[in-house]
Amino acid sequence: MNGSPRRVTILGSTGSVGRSTVALLDAAAPGEFSVVALVAGQDAAGLAEQALRLRPEIAVVGADSALPELRARLAGSGIACAGGRAAVLEASAMPADWTMAAIVGAAGLQPVLAALARGGTLALANKEALVCAGEIVLAAARAGGATLLPVDSEHNALFQAFDAREAGAVEKIILTASGGPFREASLETMARATPEQAVRHPVWSMGAKISIDSATMMNKGLELIEAARLFPIPEPRIEVLVHPQSAVHGLVQYSDGSLLAQLGTPDMRTPIAHALAWPRRMAVDLPRLDLAALARLDFSAPDTKRFPALRLAREALRAGGGAPTILNAANEAAVGLFLARRLGFLDIAAVVEESLAALGAPATGSPEDVLALDAAARQDAAARAAKRAA
Repeated sequence: MNGSPRRVTILGSTGSVGRSTVALLDAAAPGEFSVVALVAGQDAAGLAEQALRLRPEIAVVGADSALPELRARLAGSGIACAGGRAAVLEASAMPADWTMAAIVGAAGLQPVLAALARGGTLALANKEALVCAGEIVLAAARAGGATLLPVDSEHNALFQAFDAREAGAVEKIILTASGGPFREASLETMARATPEQAVRHPVWSMGAKISIDSATMMNKGLELIEAARLFPIPEPRIEVLVHPQSAVHGLVQYSDGSLLAQLGTPDMRTPIAHALAWPRRMAVDLPRLDLAALARLDFSAPDTKRFPALRLAREALRAGGGAPTILNAANEAAVGLFLARRLGFLDIAAVVEESLAALGAPATGSPEDVLALDAAARQDAAARAAKRAA
């Protein structure tokens, strides 16, 4: 890269995507990047270690209770410290050229909006922001003159293969899914699944919540909704294919019969690096995809009977309004209860479906509407889960 260092903020720096972003900054040539802010949830030790390496202007923890430890660990470093929700939003709004939005769940919505309001480039790893508040997020990007880049491996792959100048010639886009740890498991096996089994992803290394979403295939359902927000393609022309090798991350089919695919090793540093350097490319020291060693690429249609989350996501997208918000919030609540061993694995999708049926698709015209509906859906899902456990 040429010119002044690109000023970078990382929202969710101690999560899996945040750590991968930090690793890329660590490996970059001196002077390529400077770090404005690092924001984490409550991992003061992890955040302090990152801050001492990257020397941001400020390090922020969302949990007030973690601030004393952060201050102690950064004492004498000259790095400013802050804590609490207001501090997270202030850090999100600080002038930066590029922001990684990797705060998991609906909690990431307001930081995303704060970052978009001041412009620059926002690399979006928080799919829930687009799922819960798609038009609000896109309107904020337009109003702030911000550039929105997808970081999820599938959407980043589509972004690389999608020719925006020929959008009218695109017949369909295809998201790939590994199938998760239960790709070939019976319903009986899935009904007995433990959190330890469900988080054991066969390909990707991810946080617990995202790993569970992969196991239920809700992750792919949320990605389908996100794709509908990011690309000018109607929902019936967005497909999902199970691809256990996770070498092909996304495909775009054109009207002349061409099918363009993006391939790469299953490592989040690749799509992050693409977004970090965009519109250029940056060198990344990763193993290259060896097609001869891979030998085969398998694809199959997903089984919506064993993985109803995909069907629920399509139904929520078609319903519109606040239905995607309910889908996401009820799922987050149900996944949390499953991880706490208070809900069965197959009950996750069942609870989400019940909450969608009960709450409908109310209008959500503001961030406050979204957050209020999010809270109501979580409460509804928790109550339904408690009935199942009784």
